[in-house]
Amino acid sequence: MLGVYLQRSWIVLFLFAVMLLPIYIYTTPLLELCGEPDNLARMAGYVTIWQIPQHFAYSTMYPLNRFLQSQLKNWVTAASAGFAFATHIFLSWLLLYKWHFGLVTAVLILNGGWWMVALGQFFYVVCGGCRDTWKGFSLDAFADLWEFVKLSISSGVMLCLENWYYRVLVLLTGNLPNAEIAVGALSICMSINTWELMIPIAFFAGTGVRVANELGAGIIFWALILTFHDKIALFFTSSKVILDAVDNLSVLLAFTILLNSVQPVLSGVAVGSGWQALVAYVNIGSYYLIGVPFGIFLGWAFHYGVMGIWAGMIGGTFVQTIILAILAIRCNWIEEANKASRRVSRWSK
Repeated sequence: MLGVYLQRSWIVLFLFAVMLLPIYIYTTPLLELCGEPDNLARMAGYVTIWQIPQHFAYSTMYPLNRFLQSQLKNWVTAASAGFAFATHIFLSWLLLYKWHFGLVTAVLILNGGWWMVALGQFFYVVCGGCRDTWKGFSLDAFADLWEFVKLSISSGVMLCLENWYYRVLVLLTGNLPNAEIAVGALSICMSINTWELMIPIAFFAGTGVRVANELGAGIIFWALILTFHDKIALFFTSSKVILDAVDNLSVLLAFTILLNSVQPVLSGVAVGSGWQALVAYVNIGSYYLIGVPFGIFLGWAFHYGVMGIWAGMIGGTFVQTIILAILAIRCNWIEEANKASRRVSRWSK
């Protein structure tokens, strides 16, 4: 059944990926409708069209990740990602740094890297790497699709609300004066945050699977950002204007990293415990009823610009983290384990 669930996930995610294609195709008019500058909207729309292959790589890869992870075959994911990463660095150096190809080439390199990861895992699975769980393609994958979708919706809503939250920050920043500089600096900060976020995200995934199975490092980066606040953007640019803008945002970046080192692990506990629907409501309240309005208020009413928007949204993340921590602390884990044990006993009969 694990192999059938994998195929069912592919079908559902592929259908959703197709349904989301209009957003990729009409990115430029959508961004213009949100008030983004015309030049940024056109460039973003141009890049997004070329990212469609990457969009479908995600729908192929993520079910494979969970399929392998549930069987303690994380080394397959690590090996395929490591090979793709090494190839990505070489092609980026050769085609972008040495030969000076343009933005589309960068996107194509990204597309190729994600598909290397997806195909590496796919061929491992179908070519005999998971003999106990992969018995070939089956028409059973098309059965009970709607039940599978309903089971997935609460998780999808929870994760979308989390992932969209800081993307809203970029959209709001595009409406500020000197939007190109602000968005450029913010994008660098978000990239640095994403690098560090991979560590707690790994704990998120591991905690989610571990808790689900049992029931049925941020401070260092915080200190580094504060210490090298005026140099961290040198990885990305030599522009003095952008470097100064990132320097001004470094304190907010440091505290975002600190919070994001705790919050994903707590989210992993929630996923493993089946609290996705509850956490979706927590995310709506914390992020979109507190964080975004507070950020807009600081950014425009007090004229703090991107710093105000970001500071307000950090407040939303802080509230969400506190609520998740309280839920985890107050949960009777022994009783949860007993409930899961009773469910397993009923199913085995």
